[in-house]
Amino acid sequence: MATSRPAQGQLLAYVLHRYDWSESSLIVELYTRALGRVVVAAKGAKRPTSNFRPVLLPFQPLHIGLGRTPADESSEIHTLRSAEWVGGAPLLPAAAMFPAYYLNELLLKMLARQDPHPRLFDAYAAALVALAANADEVAMLRAFELMLLRELGWLPELAQVTVSGEPLRAAGRYALQPESGLVAHASGLPGAAWIAVEAALAHGSPAALRAACAPIEPGLRAALRALLHYHLGSAVLRTRQVWQGVQRLSEIR
Repeated sequence: MATSRPAQGQLLAYVLHRYDWSESSLIVELYTRALGRVVVAAKGAKRPTSNFRPVLLPFQPLHIGLGRTPADESSEIHTLRSAEWVGGAPLLPAAAMFPAYYLNELLLKMLARQDPHPRLFDAYAAALVALAANADEVAMLRAFELMLLRELGWLPELAQVTVSGEPLRAAGRYALQPESGLVAHASGLPGAAWIAVEAALAHGSPAALRAACAPIEPGLRAALRALLHYHLGSAVLRTRQVWQGVQRLSEIR
């Protein structure tokens, strides 16, 4: 499959969210590798003849071109000048849509605009590839949450007790708490598991991080959920609520 090459000044991006701006145009939240999260006005994107119409879709890599930075620095809306499908990315199966939209919601609610995190962008792209390949979904989600929290500076060093700096004992048990970090706790996860997760984070391989998360996923999920909600404040993750509702309906049937 042919892959387009970016023209000078173009950015690699994904669509996170879009909504109507007028009868013919859209406001689009984009996640770019170079600039982070940006919001653009896609003028005429809803018209049947628009070049934007077939490409401004979620979970597909794009090359985009932006208009000049707004003269009013208080304005965060750029004009979308061009958008081309990169190619090479498989379509997500229906079962992968909920977790993929969950990733998008995390980025929308936790990232400030125009705050680039290239490693996180690469982790997001790798997560979409893993979802398309039917990789371990829950391990992938935990791996992405870990990378997000680390990139934002909200995840402590996982090979040591946070307050004392004491190295973890492989046979010990430790809990990750939102306010105290990693602490010795009888009901926590094994020290060896935390050490493995930290090593995978340092290595930077998404596959290695997923492998480290898989054996401890239930306990890790509870710890990361508490940490995410602590930093989200009163914000609610709607994709998680919807998914839980779907699960309850399936159980009733």
